[in-house]
Amino acid sequence: MLRITKLGEEVLRKVAVEVKPEEINDEFRALCLEMFETMDEANGVGLAAPQVDISKRFFVVTADDDVRRVFVNPQIISTSSDLVDYEEGCLSIPKIYENIKRPSKVTVQALDENGKKFLLEADGLLARVIQHEYDHLDGIVFIDKGDPEFAKETEATMKKRAARYAEKQKAKEAKERKIAAIKAAKAAKGK
Repeated sequence: MLRITKLGEEVLRKVAVEVKPEEINDEFRALCLEMFETMDEANGVGLAAPQVDISKRFFVVTADDDVRRVFVNPQIISTSSDLVDYEEGCLSIPKIYENIKRPSKVTVQALDENGKKFLLEADGLLARVIQHEYDHLDGIVFIDKGDPEFAKETEATMKKRAARYAEKQKAKEAKERKIAAIKAAKAAKGK
């Protein structure tokens, strides 16, 4: 399982760099499989490389048709003019949701995990997930597309969560050091 980055980490706000052709190899395909496993474990439908702390232009998707797709260096060629409102969430912003308007259809061109070029016309959930993950490659998260006040509140909430997590980690590490010191003292007495 890969660690999923959270809002507030720098990698989520960076524009990712293109994947070079020579980088599409067995190691890359293994990483894609790990991303699918991480996404599935977290009950997600899409996961972009920046969400696993890799600033590269690729993402994985398994949407409503249950087909596993890898999009490498994707380009959105066109979108429909009609917009659809839908509640979105994100693995990098857990337990926070907002209705976001997006085009109902999208045409995307990309390379697959073997470096083969493809063109895909998508609608419904698949179109939404592609747009959501594509945004991650440009340092955009879904709250940027909604109400600015909600985005500000979400940023503050995520900062508080990060601070609480850091405090818990510090306490856990201190406890582990204390246990290790006690064990070392007992071992020294036993000799």
